[in-house]
Amino acid sequence: MKFVLFNDGVPGLLRDDGVVDISQAVEPVGAGRGQNAMEAVIVNIDALRAEFERLGEAGDAIPLSDVTLEAPLPWPNKILCMGENFQEFGAREPEAMWGFQKAQDAIIGLGGTVVLPDIDANIFHHEAELVAVFGRGGKDIKQADAMSHVFGYMCGVDVSARVYSGGPRPTRAPNELPVASHKSYDTFAPIGPCIVTMDEIGDPHKLQVQLRVNDEPRVNYNTDDMAHSIAESIEFVSAIEEVSPGDIFYVGTNHQGLGAMQDGDTIEIEIEGIGPFSFQVSDPLKRRWTRGVDEATAKDIRESAGGPGAKVRPL
Repeated sequence: MKFVLFNDGVPGLLRDDGVVDISQAVEPVGAGRGQNAMEAVIVNIDALRAEFERLGEAGDAIPLSDVTLEAPLPWPNKILCMGENFQEFGAREPEAMWGFQKAQDAIIGLGGTVVLPDIDANIFHHEAELVAVFGRGGKDIKQADAMSHVFGYMCGVDVSARVYSGGPRPTRAPNELPVASHKSYDTFAPIGPCIVTMDEIGDPHKLQVQLRVNDEPRVNYNTDDMAHSIAESIEFVSAIEEVSPGDIFYVGTNHQGLGAMQDGDTIEIEIEGIGPFSFQVSDPLKRRWTRGVDEATAKDIRESAGGPGAKVRPL
């Protein structure tokens, strides 16, 4: 099943011919709209599955032309993220796991606009990522049980302002997942177009991830390049942060297709089995960078060995 929010927070099921309103099924177990409605879907999926399946097959669909799709989870309690969790097509050995958080109010949905802030950034990058949605909460979740805590998956872009300090990467305490300020500006967490339940995805470690800017191909990698599996990553983050149903988890990215985001861009992300969505970019300062893949950053990521004195790598 593919769950969406549409037309000012109404919960629905996405079909090829449109969207089926499921608000009447959800209202008895939770609020009828927005984040609360989607959390009600997630928490009560076992009890409501039969009704959702019936609606998915026989419910009247509203044509997509009459629907405005929105961020499926507009206000999650936590936005957790893995850092450097890909092997860059085999160029990097798996490193010790680490992560960070994005601010809750960074979320936008399809058709939204990323607004680049007035800061002294070297560049603004798009990081295309698979995003897991927690269906069960918990703390200290073990790897063997981790996937039972996943409700489904979305597409996501981790928008990043690159502000290099020129020194080594800051030390991260093992008992915290810090909020990454350079990734937490308003609009810096596009997600969508829907939440696809995990039973429809198959193996989330074998999905093609693509991103295009103004129809120009940039990102193109498979999640089989992941250094630490989703289950390993959930065990890691839940040892530090308690998670709740409706929290979201960016599982990391392959950095080899990164490029500049700038005023007027239309960016589309597509993940196999989940579907595409697009958003716009606005920069009130009208800054300009070289178009295409940022080859310098890609090379740094492949060759960087870290350690004292090394340049801080993109997070």
